[in-house]
Amino acid sequence: MLQSLMPQSIYRNNNMTNGIKTRLGIKLCLLVFLVVLSRPGLAAEFRAADLNEISSLIGDNDSVLFSDPRGEILFAKNERKLLIPASILKIFTSLVSLHYLGKDYRFSTEFYIDSDSNLKVKGYGDPLLVSEVVKEISQTLAQRLQNFKAVHDLVMDDSYFKQPLTIPGVSSSAQPYDAPNGALCVNFNTVSFKRTTSGYVSAEPQTPLLPYALKKIGTSELNRGRIVFSHKGDEITIYAGKMFQYFLRENGIRFNGRVRIGRVSRRTDSLIYRHTSRFSVEQIVAKLLEFSNNFTTNQLLISCGIRAFGPPGTLNKGVSAALKYAGENMQMEGMEIFEGSGIYRKNRISAIQMDRILSAFLHSRHLMRREGREYYKTGTLHGVSTRAGFIESQNGEPHRYVVMMNTPGKTTRSVMRRILQGLE
Repeated sequence: MLQSLMPQSIYRNNNMTNGIKTRLGIKLCLLVFLVVLSRPGLAAEFRAADLNEISSLIGDNDSVLFSDPRGEILFAKNERKLLIPASILKIFTSLVSLHYLGKDYRFSTEFYIDSDSNLKVKGYGDPLLVSEVVKEISQTLAQRLQNFKAVHDLVMDDSYFKQPLTIPGVSSSAQPYDAPNGALCVNFNTVSFKRTTSGYVSAEPQTPLLPYALKKIGTSELNRGRIVFSHKGDEITIYAGKMFQYFLRENGIRFNGRVRIGRVSRRTDSLIYRHTSRFSVEQIVAKLLEFSNNFTTNQLLISCGIRAFGPPGTLNKGVSAALKYAGENMQMEGMEIFEGSGIYRKNRISAIQMDRILSAFLHSRHLMRREGREYYKTGTLHGVSTRAGFIESQNGEPHRYVVMMNTPGKTTRSVMRRILQGLE
């Protein structure tokens, strides 16, 4: 699974001209094609015309590779060229997460009381701390606080991730995929709203529209949409605190103080509740691959960095952990990775590297989106269209494929149509 798919000498020769490389590449593909067809029992029988047509669709800034269930390459062009992967990079980050955290790992959030009756919340990067979960936690927590007449301050401890934490490629837009990362985040740091005749209301019935959010919405001058909280003024952590405060009050807890940033002291503070997420890492991976959530992906990557190098979590630690895994466990060097979601345009990976990643992800392919016999992940940025995954033969054997189009205006559709036709 981890061995080179073709002799490394083929890939290290960078002295040939582009024209010679193209001719040799086509000849090599046709040779591989003839050898593969000579093997009995092969489910897919590509015609030479199909391979030539696929080759004609691939420009200098595109690459395609697909292989049979044995891992032998049926076709490859520009397979060593480092290109922008966009969101198919999430397959690699998912693999890294399953390695470092384990498929059964569940994120936790801790709650403490100090000697001044301050309630402290310590976050550990749970990416799925949403309104419904905060409501359930608050119901349980209220029972643990029955002996307290009132809580003073609600203190939010986000120190498990170093702040400010900037993800390259993430802008200040109001889109959820641009939400900033942190150790203590609620609802992906976003609020969805709409304006009615009576004023602004939440567009998600499970989420109250808090005054803290209304103030920010008022400056947006939008009638509907979504706002994203930022690191500025500790917005994301304060908003998380306001949400906990709201639901705790709904369950009868009184507050005499305010929501503020602080730290837990394990020496003097008393742990009263530890919440464990209902979602395992495997389930989180399935969700991020389905919805292509950049925030969730980088939460996992940063958590991997903590597992590898210790807290506090940073993006650099996460990237280092990912590259360490690629080198030590996959014998794969040369990727240029700056974050885990694929949103940054300086990320670079080759089709041959992506094929190795798919090989390692083979037994987790059920976590990907599925259409018919295909398990897949797509990626899109301006001028970039990518797709990678598995196509099962009639007897259930998986073929791997990688299609990366970095030529503006091109998509993966034409190439995928011909690959799927060849595998029918």
